[in-house]
Amino acid sequence: MSVLKSKRTVSKAEFVNTAHQIFVETLNFLTRLSARYSRLLAEPTAKLAGEVIDHAEKANSIFPSDPQRVELRKAHLLEARASLMALDVRLTHCYTIMSQNPQGCFTNSKGKSLSPSEATEKLDRMAQSLGEKIDQENELLKGQIKSLAQKKE
Repeated sequence: MSVLKSKRTVSKAEFVNTAHQIFVETLNFLTRLSARYSRLLAEPTAKLAGEVIDHAEKANSIFPSDPQRVELRKAHLLEARASLMALDVRLTHCYTIMSQNPQGCFTNSKGKSLSPSEATEKLDRMAQSLGEKIDQENELLKGQIKSLAQKKE
């Protein structure tokens, strides 16, 4: 039986699901880079998104049953958050480059470039969605870290 939307709470492991969504959206965003910039920016940016997932998964797999495990889990959460913040900066650089020629990033179903205004709107929507997910993940990770600090006391 499903729970009413108004009664739902955030899952304690939601930070892992959000990390996966960020990874997928980041890859989709990076595929819009031109080949000239893609060689320079795509791999290190995708690697940062992968680090967010890796550390979130590692933190989630550690049950904080003793002080050592609490510290290890916290370390992975901090690493995930650090990678997330670096990813945010790197994606901002990608967005800046892509916004210089947005119509080069998108084609329609017939292979023709979108108009500059359509391409700009699409690029802005993608960046907005990714930015919101990054903000959400940041809050989830901070909440997990705060929760661990309270367990320690």
